[in-house]
Amino acid sequence: MAAASVGQDPDSGPDFGPESGSEFDRGSAVRERAAEPGVYDAELDPGWRIGAGVNGGLLLALAGRALSQRLAPHRDPFSISGYYLTASRPGPAVVRTEAVRIGRTLSTGSASLRQFDPRTGEEIERLRVLASYGDLTAAQEDVRTSAVPPEMPPPEQCIGAEHAPPEFMAQADLLQRLDLRLDPACVGWALGSPSGVGRIQGWLRLPDGREPDPLMLLLAVDALPPVTFDLGLFGWTPTIELTAHVRALPAPGWLRVTHATRNLANGFLEEDCEVWDSKDRLVAQSRQLAIVPR
Repeated sequence: MAAASVGQDPDSGPDFGPESGSEFDRGSAVRERAAEPGVYDAELDPGWRIGAGVNGGLLLALAGRALSQRLAPHRDPFSISGYYLTASRPGPAVVRTEAVRIGRTLSTGSASLRQFDPRTGEEIERLRVLASYGDLTAAQEDVRTSAVPPEMPPPEQCIGAEHAPPEFMAQADLLQRLDLRLDPACVGWALGSPSGVGRIQGWLRLPDGREPDPLMLLLAVDALPPVTFDLGLFGWTPTIELTAHVRALPAPGWLRVTHATRNLANGFLEEDCEVWDSKDRLVAQSRQLAIVPR
C-alpha cells in the first residue's frame, strides 16, 4: 500500500480534542475516510504502551470501535477474536474493515489494523480481527451460571499502581491511564515472592470517571499485569491471539478483573480472564495465548 494510505490526509484523521471524551475514547478514536467507506484513520497514543508496544486491549477496543461503526445498528461486540501479528507502535494507523454478513440479530465483520513502514514504503499489518456484533440492550435476562464473583478486599484496601516497582512502571505507561487496585494476595511478585499459582486479580476503573461499556470491556480483559509475574517470570509477554466474549452491558462503577493460567508448556501459556461489574454480574470473559517471557 502506498505511503499516503496511512495518516497522510489531514482532513481524514481522528479528532483528539477535549470534546472527544475520556482518555480511553481519545486513545481508541477512529474516523472514517469520506472517500473510502469502511476505512478508518487512528492515532496510537504512546501513553497506552506496555513495554515497547501499544497495549493489546486498547488495540482490540480501537478495532472494535471501527467495527461498531461499520456494522451499525449492531454496535456491541458479542464475540471478538484478534490475532496480533506484529507489535504496534505509537503513531498513525489505519483500520480496514469488511462487513462479512449483516443479519437480523447478529452481524459479522473483520478488521485489519495497519501502520506505514518507512523502511519498505508499505503498510504492515499489526492486528487481524474477526467479530460478531449485536445489540446488548435487547439481551434477555435469562442467566443460568455456576460462576461466582472473585472475593477480594475493597478497592481502598488493595494495592495501587503507585506501589509498583519503579522499573516496572517505567515500562508500563498504560498504568497511568487506569485506576487499578490489585488484590494484596496476588502481588507477592512485586516484593520478590511470587506465589507460583498463576493468578492476578484486582479492581479496575478509568480515573477520569468514564463508566464501563462494551468497548471498555475489551480493554479490561488485557489491562492487568501478565499472570507470568505470579509465576516468577518477568518481562514482555506478547499476545498471539485473544478472544473476548461480552456477555452483558456493564453497570456503572468498579470492575473486578481476574487473570489466571493453568498450563504453561513449550514456551506458551493461556491466560483466562473474567470481568465482573458492580452488580456482581459476569459481563465479559476472555482467553488469550501468549509467549512466555524469555
